[in-house]
Amino acid sequence: MKKFTYFNYIMAAMLSAAMLTTSCTKDLDKTNPSYATLDNYFKNSAEMLKGTNAIYSAFHAGNLIGREWFFVHDLRSDDVSSGGGQLEVPRAQILNGATSSDNPVLGSVWRGLYTVIHRANTVIGSEPNVTDNDEVRDQCVAQAKFFRAWAYFELVTLWGGVPVYTTVVSAPDQFQPRVAEDAVYTQIIKDLTEAVAVLKPTYGTSDLGRVTSGAANAMLGRVHLQKGDYAAAKEALLKVTGAGLYRLVDNYIDNFLEETEFNAESIWEAVYFDRGDNGFDWNGTGDGAGTAQSTIRNQEYSPVAWRNLIPSNKFINEFENTATGAPKTDPRFSNTVYQTGDRFNNDADVLTDAMQNGNSSVLNGVTKKISWRKFMIIYKQSLSAASYHPGGNNQRIIRYAEVLLMLAECENELGNTGAAVGYLNQIRSRASVDMPAYPTAQYPVSNKQQVTRALMHEKWVEMGGEEIRNRDILRWRKKGYFTTDPLPYFRANRDELLPIPQQEIDNNPELGAGGIAKQNQGY
Repeated sequence: MKKFTYFNYIMAAMLSAAMLTTSCTKDLDKTNPSYATLDNYFKNSAEMLKGTNAIYSAFHAGNLIGREWFFVHDLRSDDVSSGGGQLEVPRAQILNGATSSDNPVLGSVWRGLYTVIHRANTVIGSEPNVTDNDEVRDQCVAQAKFFRAWAYFELVTLWGGVPVYTTVVSAPDQFQPRVAEDAVYTQIIKDLTEAVAVLKPTYGTSDLGRVTSGAANAMLGRVHLQKGDYAAAKEALLKVTGAGLYRLVDNYIDNFLEETEFNAESIWEAVYFDRGDNGFDWNGTGDGAGTAQSTIRNQEYSPVAWRNLIPSNKFINEFENTATGAPKTDPRFSNTVYQTGDRFNNDADVLTDAMQNGNSSVLNGVTKKISWRKFMIIYKQSLSAASYHPGGNNQRIIRYAEVLLMLAECENELGNTGAAVGYLNQIRSRASVDMPAYPTAQYPVSNKQQVTRALMHEKWVEMGGEEIRNRDILRWRKKGYFTTDPLPYFRANRDELLPIPQQEIDNNPELGAGGIAKQNQGY
C-alpha cells in the first residue's frame, strides 16, 4: 500500500516576512497578516507536523534523491560509465574529474541539502512553542534531527568542512564560516544520538517512509565507520541487528521492485508515487499540493530511455563468473544489470542492442550492450510505455545487507576476522544468491588483508549502483587498500573532495572566516 498521510501536506517551510511596497512615504516595513512567519506559525503539533513533512518534501525532491543526489554519488564512483554523448556536460565533468565550482549539478545538491537543514532547524527551534501534544512534538523534533544529521553527512563527505547552522537563519547577516570536518561530524553524531533515543522503531501503514530508530542507528554506524571509529560503529550497528525487525529477503531483486517496497530488508526508503501522467518536478523543490512526487531515476538510467549512465566495465567484470574460473556465476549480476537478450515487460519482450541508446560494454572480453536493472521498471513495461516514464519506485537508502557488510568491516578492522567472514557469508547465503561460502579459491580469507579484499569485492557486487561506492572509495583510499586508484583521473590533494559551489563563495562573506579556505584545495 502506497498512501502516506504526511505527503498530503507538503508545504514550504522557508518562511520570511513579505515586504509591502507602495508609493507613499509611510512605514514600508509591514508584514502581510496572511503570511505565515516564525512568530505566528509552528505554535501547535499540527503545524509542527506540516513543517516536518516539508523536510521529507525537500529530501525526496529532484535536486536531491529524486535526481541529482544519485548522479553526484554515482559520478564520483567507479560504478558507472557514460551511456554516450547524450550525457549532459555538467554531469560528464563530474564523471571525468573536470568539475568546476560553477557546476550546476553540485550547486543544486548543495542548495537542496541546506534547504533540508533550514527546514529541520525550523522544526527543532519551534519545540518550546508546542505544548498541545508532547508525543507528536517529540517525534517531529527527532525526525528533524535525523535529517539535519543526514544532510550534514552528505555535505561533509562530498565537500569536507562546511558551514554549520543549528538555528533558523532569520536575517541576512547570519552567515557562518566553514568549520573543520571533525566539528561537522560532532554535530552529526550529536543529532543522531538524540534522534535514536526518541524515534519509533516502526510505523503503521499510513506513515511508512518516516525515519525510525533503526534508520538512525544504521546512519550512526555509517558515520562512525566513515570516521574510522570501528568500535562505535559496531555498537550502533549491533542495535540494528539486535532489534529483530530486519532480515535479508530471499529474493535479491525484491530490494529494487515497486511491488516489494518496505520489505524486511529495507531500513530507510525515499517514497515516490507514479500518478500515471509522466509528471516530474523539474524545479526540484518537491513542494506544492499538485507537484509530481515521482523520481526520474528510471528515465535517466533505463536501458530503453535516456540511458545516461551505464555500469562500468570494471563493475560488471567484478562479479564471480564461471568464465573466469569461479565455481558459479553470481546470480546478483542478472538482477543488477540488463544485457542484450534479457527479457522484460513481464517476459513478453526481448531486449536488443538497437533498443539501448549509446555505448557498449565489454564483459569477459565480449562486447555487448549492458544497462542498469536496479530500480528500473521496464520489468513490467512495454518498450513504448518505458521510453519516457518518471516512476514511483521508492529509492532504498539503507538496507539490512549494508548493515551486515559494515559490521564485517568493523570486525575485520578490530581484528576479528572470523566474525567478519561470518557476516560476509550471511550475504552470500541469501536463498536466491547461494554463492559458495568464503574461503573460495579466488578469495581466501586467512588474514586481515585477504578478508579486506573479499569484503571489498562482496560489498561492490552486493551494493553496486546504490550510491554506496563513493564513500567506500573515500574511506578505503585513506587506508591504502587500492593498489591503483579506482578513479582514473584521481589527483591527490584535489579529487578527494568536490569544489565548494561558486554561488556559496560569492554569497557568503564569512565562508573563509573560520580559518578554512573558502575553496577546497586544487580548485
